[in-house]
Amino acid sequence: MTVSSTTSKVSYTATSSQTVFAYTFKIFANADLKVYVNSVLKTLTTDYTVSGAGVTSGGNVTFGTGLTASDIVVIERVITLTQGTDYVENDPFPADTHEEALDRLTFIGHQHQDTLDRSIKFATTVTDAGDVEIAATAAIRANKLFAFDASGDLDVTQEIGVFKGNWAASTAYVVRDLIKDTSNNNIYICITAHTSTGAQPISSNTDVAKWTLIVDAATAASSSTAAAASATAAATSATNAATSETNAASSATTATNKAAAASTSETNAASSASSASTSASSASTDLASFQGQYKSGATDPYSSKDAGDLWYDTANSVLKVWTGSAWNAPVTDAETAETNAGTSATNAAASATSASGSASTATTQASNASTSASNAATSETNAASSASSASTAKTAAEAAQAAAELAADNFDDTYLGAKASDPTVDNDGDALTSGDMYFNTGTDRMRVYSGSAWADVAIDSATVVSKTSATGSGVLPASTTANRDGSPSAGYIRFNTTDTSFEGYDGSAWGAIGGGATGGGADTVFWNNGQTVTTSYSVPANTNSMSAGPTITINSSVVITIPSSSHWTIV
Repeated sequence: MTVSSTTSKVSYTATSSQTVFAYTFKIFANADLKVYVNSVLKTLTTDYTVSGAGVTSGGNVTFGTGLTASDIVVIERVITLTQGTDYVENDPFPADTHEEALDRLTFIGHQHQDTLDRSIKFATTVTDAGDVEIAATAAIRANKLFAFDASGDLDVTQEIGVFKGNWAASTAYVVRDLIKDTSNNNIYICITAHTSTGAQPISSNTDVAKWTLIVDAATAASSSTAAAASATAAATSATNAATSETNAASSATTATNKAAAASTSETNAASSASSASTSASSASTDLASFQGQYKSGATDPYSSKDAGDLWYDTANSVLKVWTGSAWNAPVTDAETAETNAGTSATNAAASATSASGSASTATTQASNASTSASNAATSETNAASSASSASTAKTAAEAAQAAAELAADNFDDTYLGAKASDPTVDNDGDALTSGDMYFNTGTDRMRVYSGSAWADVAIDSATVVSKTSATGSGVLPASTTANRDGSPSAGYIRFNTTDTSFEGYDGSAWGAIGGGATGGGADTVFWNNGQTVTTSYSVPANTNSMSAGPTITINSSVVITIPSSSHWTIV
């Protein structure tokens, strides 16, 4: 038959109790089908039977038990990769047998194409796919990720590098090493291999460009401190504002009281004026007493004092009263007016005039009291404004503190600190997330959470020199002369497979590395070689080899091969 269709798979969504499902392509035997229900492979005869083998249009798969509604059924042709047709010389050559063999090959091609269509691969336009083979063993691949190395070749690696603990000077760091800056608790990852110098903090170290900051603990701590200080200042401002408000209210009360006292003084002064005329008869008798109780001067004019004596201090323009133990100053105008009005009875000639003056003074005091009340109201308004400003400042400080605390909490939820075993939740008791890290104090290793399991943070195997064991050998890079580094630096070392020798770069050229001794100067003078060849050896083509003689012994069965384009000289 001809093969005009590439269909080799069908799928169905079952109805309730459905048992029969058709396939629409040819098979050669019942076992050429694989049948899946909800992605589970079923067993021929045990779970289902097949009809229509050898029929071009296909046949049916019949289940012994009806399926559940919405079950997904997939029927796929999978032919064994064998060839069962045997052509015998001079036997008949039947077309059906030959055509069936061709059909089988075509079906196998469909089968391979279906596998290729479901694989991950480079686009046709990609011309530099590189090395896509993975040579790492299962033990090396365990808990690693697929990645591409610096050359674009496929490799297995870890997302983050090895935690090296606290930063230290004179330490060789490689790419992806993680360290902690103990001066501010910041976490850095190495982006350029180097030997550390200088001191912390890393932010001001000469090697800062060789690190990348991944956890900024210093900024979080500074923000938290600043927020706490702002909150304290705001609380102080609020307290001060409340005190100002209280003082303003007290001032307003005092002003009101003074206004009432001034009004009372005015009334008393008027009464004193009326009494002045009646008191005129006793004026001369009491004048001497008044002169003994009221004096003026720049200094204390009294040699002996009684409680109630008055002194007008001309140096300070203040009226003072003797309390019995000290001069009390100042005496308010209203109180002075009242005292003068009572005393004016002793001075008949001046009492009327003094009483009138006292009334005028009392009126002025009332006006002053009114002004004080107005000022107190203004103070109260200002205090309320200060309280509002303090409340605003406190709100801003609380917001800053909340932001700082959130940043610190986020850091605390990602780096969980030092622990003796793998944690199952973060430091807040919440579920772990991909990228969470902690330091295992039992193994002294940094560990990272992949989203489902903890794993040691590992180095990139493509960028470091490994060793065979703790007491074994270092595994140096080995390749041809053509694969030398394009821009080498002094100190590079490798094994050259073209020359079959170790070589190093001195800063200007590559040179072989071997034994020998130096002479009296800087030049190499003595080169040593053995006297017995114990292993067969082939001199490379187009190469001249030399050994120091005069005698070189070649052991039996050992063969030295010298191509026609090469020479071996014994000197």
